[in-house]
Amino acid sequence: MKRNLALFTALLPLTMAAIFSATAPVMGQGGTDSQSFEQIERGRYLATAGDCVACHTAPGGKPYAGGLALETPFGKLLGANITPDRETGIGNWTDDQFVQAMQQGIAPRGHLYPAMPYPAFTKVSRSDILAIRAYLNTLEPVNNPIETNLLPFPFNIRSSMLAWNALNFTPGEFKPDSDKSAEWNRGAYLVEGLGHCGTCHSPKTILGSARSGDALEGSVLQNWFAPNITNTMHKGLGGWSQADIVQYLKTGANQFTIASGPMAEAITNSTSKLSDPDLHAIATYLKNMPSDGNAAPVPVVGSDKRMIAGQAIYRDTCNACHRDSGAGIPRLFPTLAGSAVVQSDDPTTLIRVVLQGSQGVATAAAPTAPAMPSFAWRLSDEEVASLLTYVRNNWGNAAAPVTAADVKALRQSLTNTD
Repeated sequence: MKRNLALFTALLPLTMAAIFSATAPVMGQGGTDSQSFEQIERGRYLATAGDCVACHTAPGGKPYAGGLALETPFGKLLGANITPDRETGIGNWTDDQFVQAMQQGIAPRGHLYPAMPYPAFTKVSRSDILAIRAYLNTLEPVNNPIETNLLPFPFNIRSSMLAWNALNFTPGEFKPDSDKSAEWNRGAYLVEGLGHCGTCHSPKTILGSARSGDALEGSVLQNWFAPNITNTMHKGLGGWSQADIVQYLKTGANQFTIASGPMAEAITNSTSKLSDPDLHAIATYLKNMPSDGNAAPVPVVGSDKRMIAGQAIYRDTCNACHRDSGAGIPRLFPTLAGSAVVQSDDPTTLIRVVLQGSQGVATAAAPTAPAMPSFAWRLSDEEVASLLTYVRNNWGNAAAPVTAADVKALRQSLTNTD
C-alpha cells in the first residue's frame, strides 16, 4: 500500500462514511452544483485515498504539478501535471476525457502507460472520479510542462499499449458482491480500486501485469519487497487481527511491525488520513481473503554454521533493540519473532534495511518515527547473510536462508541507484 511505486504496470498506494460510500449519489446531477463544497471535499478525500499526490509531485515541487521520476523495468516515466493549468495540466480536459483516462488509460495525448494504475482505477465509479476532478479543479494552476514519456524505443510508442491492454486489461467499474456485507464491499472497492494495493503487492508477469491468481501475495519493486497482505499465516496477515491492520494503516505501527520505505510514505500521505469506517472496511476485506494454506518451510537447524555465526552477530549488533527473544519493543523496535515480513519468501526488504538502515513513519497518532542505522559499513555480505538466516529461522520462524550472493547483488544495486 504505497508511495505506491511499482513495476511497469504499477506505480502508482468520508470524513463521513455516508458521504463517501461507493454508492453515493452523483454530484452534479439533479440540479446539484458539481463544484459544491461537499463535492470538492469528497474529491479531496478520494484523492487522498488514492494517494494521487505521491506520483504527481516532484521532490520540492508544487503539489500535483508532476515531474516525479518513476523507474520501471523498461525505462523512466515522469508523473504528469494534473493541476488545472490549461497549457501544461488538465485544465482543458473535459469530464469525459478525465474519466476515460482514469478508467481506460486513454488521455487526450494518447494511451497512458499502466504506471498510472488505470487497471485498478477502472473499478472506481464515475461519480467518485468526477469528485476527484472537482477537487483538482480547485488547485493552484501550475505551468509546468512535463514530458512524461522518457522510455526508449520501442517502448515509447504509445500505441503499443493497445496490445498490452488486449492481453492484460479488463475494464469495468466495481460490482458489489451481494453475498458479502456492505463493509466488505467497501473494503474491496478501496483495496482493488482507488487504493490500488495490488499495484505494489501483487506479483507481476514478464509484461508487468498482475499475475493471475496471486493477488496481493507480494512483489519486488525498486529494491523493496512489498509483502504478502493476504490472510496467509506465517508470511501474510494471518496472525494479525482486524484491529492490528487498522492500527498499522492509521499510525504506521502495531505490535508486529513499523512501516518504512514506500509504505511509510503511503501511510503518511494516504491511509493515516482515512476515516475509521474505511480503515475497518479495508481490514474486513483483507482478513476475508483466502489463505494459500502453505505450511511453513523447514527451518535451518541451529547447528548450521550460518546460524551459529548469525547468532553471534545478532547478539553483538541487534540484541539491544530487538532483544534476545526477538520480541523488540512494540511500536518502537519491531518484533522479529513470528514476523511475516521477516519470513517473506523474498528477503529483499530485510537485506535493504540492514544495508541502508530504516526510518519509521511518523503520523499524528504515532509521531516518534524510530530509526535503525545502516550496517553496510560494518558487515560483509557473508555476515549479513548469516545474520538474516539466523533471524529468519529463530524464535519459531522458518524461511529460506539468505545467501551472500543475494546481499552482494542488492548492495551493488543500491550503490548504483544512490
